[in-house]
Amino acid sequence: MERGITITGSENINMFRLITLKHALKLETLGMKRGGRSVYAIVKEEFGLKGSKQKVYEQLDDIITTIKRKRQENNNNG
Repeated sequence: MERGITITGSENINMFRLITLKHALKLETLGMKRGGRSVYAIVKEEFGLKGSKQKVYEQLDDIITTIKRKRQENNNNG
């Protein structure tokens, strides 16, 4: 029996993508390489972040935390 997960809704899909980028960037900070552009380059370009891989990782983590907090506040108020 195959088990899977389905993510629906643009907000949920975007959040899943951000979390995936965060985890991929963490692997890059630990030395893992990938073909093509680095996740570090993608995140820096997409979010306009600057700094080392670790600093960009921390900034991306802050962005995700802020988005989650705002979503939680909206859910509590609505």
